[in-house]
Amino acid sequence: MTPDDHFRAAADLLMAERTRKQVGLLSLRYPEMDMSDAYEVQKEIHRQKLAQGRKVIGWKIGLTSKAMQYALNIDVPDSGILFDNMLFESGDTVPKGRFIQPRVEAEIAFVMKSSVGGKDVTRGDVIAATDYVAPSLEILDTRIHRVDPQTGTARNVLDTISDNAANAGVVLGTDRHDLDAFDLRWVGAITFRNDQIEETGLGAGVLNDPIESVVWLARRMAQYGQSIEPGHVILSGSFIRPIECPPNTRIHADFGSFGSVDVRFA
Repeated sequence: MTPDDHFRAAADLLMAERTRKQVGLLSLRYPEMDMSDAYEVQKEIHRQKLAQGRKVIGWKIGLTSKAMQYALNIDVPDSGILFDNMLFESGDTVPKGRFIQPRVEAEIAFVMKSSVGGKDVTRGDVIAATDYVAPSLEILDTRIHRVDPQTGTARNVLDTISDNAANAGVVLGTDRHDLDAFDLRWVGAITFRNDQIEETGLGAGVLNDPIESVVWLARRMAQYGQSIEPGHVILSGSFIRPIECPPNTRIHADFGSFGSVDVRFA
């Protein structure tokens, strides 16, 4: 793909976000594209959103579980950018029509007190840079068709990365914990949709330890001259399958002693 291709693909995705009308698979439009191209499209979305006045508030890490990696035939996670208009508080109602096909995942969020970056970032570096951890929900959306209506081809990881790793929002719980207060591998959630249990999972599903997920992110960002900054929210990765959230959906994620998170879709 050329730089002009990256620009046009990003512009199409931003238009889809504004109009709530999905675009076709980029992997079909640009059969030669690779993972570097996908991240270039994401970086172009980043540039265009900053030009529109948006601010970066953090990052999300996706495809951290083996099940999702096997499903997409990859062996590495992916990442996306959190912008200021993506932040919701626990108990908020998402306005009707805000998203196209929203889904949610339960995750452990890291909130940073100092910057961390570089290709040799260690677990200790991430621990030292973390202010606190909190229960959270990630809201996913797709500005690209999940399945091409003409060919039946499913989107792949290149489409997902280009589409800001399918990121759309973050709902932070009110509970805040020191990083050493819990063994994050054993922090889990029972996630309800309209009072029915839909999914359960443990933090160990995220690269065996959510801290390692943040280490991976910091090292990947170093390849692009980026670093995690103070105040950034880092969504460390989901340990449940995505839950569909059509209109009139209520989500409650019970993290036990770690806290809880609630959101409603009008």
